[in-house]
Parts: sequence; structure tokens; C-alpha cells
Amino acid sequence: MKNTLYFLVSLAILFTTACSSTQNTTQAQTPPPEVNRSQELKAIGNLLEQYITANENEDLNLIEEIWAPDADIILIGTTKKNMLMGWNNILSAFKKQYEELDNIYIAASEQYVKLNDSGNTAWFAEILDYNYMKDGKAKSLKGLRFTGVVEKCKDGKWRFVQTHLSIPAEND
Repeated sequence: MKNTLYFLVSLAILFTTACSSTQNTTQAQTPPPEVNRSQELKAIGNLLEQYITANENEDLNLIEEIWAPDADIILIGTTKKNMLMGWNNILSAFKKQYEELDNIYIAASEQYVKLNDSGNTAWFAEILDYNYMKDGKAKSLKGLRFTGVVEKCKDGKWRFVQTHLSIPAEND
């Protein structure tokens, strides 16, 4: 009787494992959905333009639309104090920036965007010339390196999840 019970349990385990193995193999062979790469790259380019538009217009509503509202997103700015994590901290930094600066104008060049194979994550790099007024004086930051990561959210929109602005050192 013990042997019969042992045999039936072993057979059940073997059958269950064999079914699971077949299902996993089938799932692994299913090709991922087709990604329209040019459409996604265009959407990401539009997101990068919206970043500029939001800053030039000091538009906090647009800033909210283009950033993922998550606690683990990151913005690294050009000063030691600008290592910000989480949507609330990033939003506060934009609010402070808009209180201190006026007449912002940003020109972008040398844009590079790379989309992953799944079409849900991309990384970018571009050069920004950032012109603005502060305390009544014209200021300019030329050649800022703007890099980051964007993700396609569940609602189908691309959003920033990590950005980094850096000022190149002058080298002779």
C-alpha cells in the first residue's frame, strides 16, 4: 500500500512538473509584441521637447505630466545639493527654480536616444544651452550635458525617471 501511494504521489508530481515545463517553454518562445521603434523614438523626442517647454514657461503642470510621480525617481543637478530623490523633492526644486529665474530660454543639440528591445525603457543624452535672468542679470550655461532614463508608463505615456545635468569642465 505504501508503495502504491508513493507511486501515485510521484506520478502526480511528474505530471504537474511536465505540464509546467511545457507551459514555460511555450511562453518563452512567444515573441514579444512588435515595437514601432520610430513612433516610440518620436514620442521620446517629444518628451524631451516638453521638458524644455515646461522650463521655459515655468509650467509646473507640464512638469507633473512628464515626470513619473514615484518615490524612487532621481534628478541630479549641477550643484552638490542637487541630488534629489522622489517626486515631491523634485517638484519642490522646480518650484524654487521658477521663483529664482526668469526669461528662461533653452536650446538643445546633439540629441541621442536609445530604446531598449522591449520598447518600454530608453536613455538619452543631449547638450543644452540654458539662458535665463537672475536678479535682473542675464546668465547663461553653455554646453550643459543632459542625460537620463525614461520609461513608458502603464497609461502609454513616456515619463522621466532619472535625469542628470552636468557642466563640462574647461580643459586646456
